[in-house]
Amino acid sequence: MHLRDATDDDADLLVDLLVEAFNWTGEPRFTRDDVLRDPHTARYLGAWRRPGDLGVVAVADGTPLGAVWARALPADEPGYGWVADDVPELGMAVVAGRRGAGVGSALLAGFLDRARALGWTAVSLSVEDGNTAARALYERHGFVVVGRNGGSDTMLRAL
Repeated sequence: MHLRDATDDDADLLVDLLVEAFNWTGEPRFTRDDVLRDPHTARYLGAWRRPGDLGVVAVADGTPLGAVWARALPADEPGYGWVADDVPELGMAVVAGRRGAGVGSALLAGFLDRARALGWTAVSLSVEDGNTAARALYERHGFVVVGRNGGSDTMLRAL
């Protein structure tokens, strides 16, 4: 497995992975069309790659295994894990067959290194109640709970 920077050509892949992230329970709660049509969820990847967007893709034998991506969202159009206008919110997913094999940890570490190198001072995210595997991954990488939004915690990682 190796990590590479996400490119403009990864927009479809990232949308598919956002659907994976929203359907983390294994139940088909959201379709690709749901994600693309909903103005709130479209904030995360619409017009990917804007200036300031950052993404990392894990690949093995030419096959994407997962990705992490982030963008800063304004207060008047916040994401689920919004903290501040200057704190990019990240999304992340690992394909179902590769979860629990270290892909997520490698992705997150690589992403945080790149974000730090760009001078970012923090990143945030949202994790739903019950998603204990993701929560444990984020905590291992230094994220702490800073707020609550519905049935999810907002977590922050200072860089």
